[in-house]
Amino acid sequence: MSDPIHEIKRIFAPEGPLAAAVPGFRPRPQQLEMAQRIAAAIAGNKALVTEAGTGTGKTFAYLVPALLSGGKVIVSTGTKTLQDQLFNRDLPTVRDALKVGASIALLKGRANYVCPYHLEHAMSAGRLASREEAAHLRKIARFAERTKTGDKAECIDVPEDSAAWGVATSTRENCLGQECPYAKQCFVLAARQDALAADVVVVNHHLFFADVMLKDEGMGELLPACNTIIFDEAHQLPEVAGLFFGESVSTTQIIELARDTKNEGIVAAKDYAPLQDAAQALDKAARDLRLAVKGENLRLPAAKLEGEAEFKAALQGLADAIAELGRHLDTQAERGEGLANCLRRAQELAAALRRWRGGAADLEVSGAGLPNEDVVKWVEVYSQAMSLNLTPLDIAPIFQRQMEGHPRAWIFTSATLAVGSNFSHYCGELGLAEADTAVWGSPFDYEKNALLYAPMGMPDPNSAMYQEAMVEAAWPAIRASGGRAFVLCTSLRAMRRIRELLQEMLATEGLDLPLLMQGEGSRTELLERFRFLGNAILVASQSFWEGVDVRGEALSLVVIDKLPFAPPDDPVLSARIDRLRAAGRNPFMEYQLPRAVINMKQGAGRLIRDESDRGVLMICDPRLTGKPYGKAIWRSLPPMRRTRDAAEVEDFFLRALPVESSHE
Repeated sequence: MSDPIHEIKRIFAPEGPLAAAVPGFRPRPQQLEMAQRIAAAIAGNKALVTEAGTGTGKTFAYLVPALLSGGKVIVSTGTKTLQDQLFNRDLPTVRDALKVGASIALLKGRANYVCPYHLEHAMSAGRLASREEAAHLRKIARFAERTKTGDKAECIDVPEDSAAWGVATSTRENCLGQECPYAKQCFVLAARQDALAADVVVVNHHLFFADVMLKDEGMGELLPACNTIIFDEAHQLPEVAGLFFGESVSTTQIIELARDTKNEGIVAAKDYAPLQDAAQALDKAARDLRLAVKGENLRLPAAKLEGEAEFKAALQGLADAIAELGRHLDTQAERGEGLANCLRRAQELAAALRRWRGGAADLEVSGAGLPNEDVVKWVEVYSQAMSLNLTPLDIAPIFQRQMEGHPRAWIFTSATLAVGSNFSHYCGELGLAEADTAVWGSPFDYEKNALLYAPMGMPDPNSAMYQEAMVEAAWPAIRASGGRAFVLCTSLRAMRRIRELLQEMLATEGLDLPLLMQGEGSRTELLERFRFLGNAILVASQSFWEGVDVRGEALSLVVIDKLPFAPPDDPVLSARIDRLRAAGRNPFMEYQLPRAVINMKQGAGRLIRDESDRGVLMICDPRLTGKPYGKAIWRSLPPMRRTRDAAEVEDFFLRALPVESSHE
């Protein structure tokens, strides 16, 4: 490519190839500048961290220089939605417009692909919890016969959360690799071979870290051959990297080992009953450990539980049950690859459990070998399961090590990475001290199309009746917008209470507005219902703060209950705060506030998704205007008109919404 900057200008010009290929394409200076900066970073094998506001068109801004570069490119996303959009729509569009011959591949985590080996075992074992799951399994078997990719997203007549997928797919632990009798029909291996051969590979962050960093078998080859790595939705990286540079043992993994041992035993060691008994005992021990902790959706420091007799006894019971299963598997392992694999898993889980119990932080998965004080030991409790975790407090040195070696370009982009125009928090978390940085604001006319409303007279967010006050303040705005609202909450408890209060308000006023809540279906289903209804109120928590795109009038109001500070008693956050304090630094200003700013920008970003969108962002928390640090959040939000007056909100909706849909 003779002059990349000039070539990119030509491509993004009003009469250029993109305008010819993409209906409605119009040049945006921010998009052009971003593409030129990325082209320069790729040419110089540099690291570049960019924030591009909603509507910049950042996928085209990185795909054009990536495809023109002629090298091998990995694009990693935070969500499957964006991964599918890039592979099915954006990449083919740009490739065709540029007339380049680059081959593209989509690579998902192995849980997304049917495993012929496990599917056959599940069909012959026939042990599913319900008739519905058994019917799902038969549909998966029919799908496996006709599919080319084995990707479960294509099997539309089986819900993605059906338990049947659990037995019809493999995990990193239970995959037999090259020993598998079905290796030639393996969809995961086929997808990986396509990825190795392709010029552009679309993955997600979890897979990038699980498979590339941990060099899962056969995947260590993908990264060395690659010239450019682009992380979109890069604000999620620190969290995902922390997961993979740490170590975790979950009751789900243990229950799966018990299940697989039973199934393998039925096939290869039917005459050896003690194996079935040991697998049954392990399943019970894992469930007993979960039952030893009351409550759900909790993150607790290990020290809080280790002193409790019931938890201690259940943990010892689990260690004994794994050891016992290992002893029986040892005597039967040579009778089949599946049993040998179960033995290896039992040994690995026993070792991981020993490390967790001892707090030993030799986290070899990442080659980190971190000293004990740099690792936090904690427990996460879900409704049906539990995980025991060791997490490094500082991932920067580990991530930096991954970036050394082969020279290549590293591009990080998101709509939310900076505080103001300062990237020091984000770059500090990932060890990107040498990276170039750039910010482009959104091309949308926020001044004209949006209003930021901070109501007067709100009580302290920690007061007992805060949710009641918040719903009372939000109600006139919800009524004026005729529903069409997201109510985003900072905790599940607040979400449930706010939904109850809204239900009462609707009943009292006799308003017929659909009320939806996160958890009443998958995120995709809820969003489809929300868009279809056109006047719904959706009350949601963390999973709707980001990666959700509702264009048009269906979403005209976003209400946020509180500033999204992570709870200070979260074990990982609490350990990081202690560490920063010990180093004489200010954890609130350096860590908690920047994270809250980035989260708030994500939530606020749900409102205006298109240049014709109009709406109100309502932030109920009085700290936004009443505390000095609230100003940092206030200044980071898009340049909407600001108001403290409810009448202005009602007036905005009277003017913004068509007459027939405004509320009587």
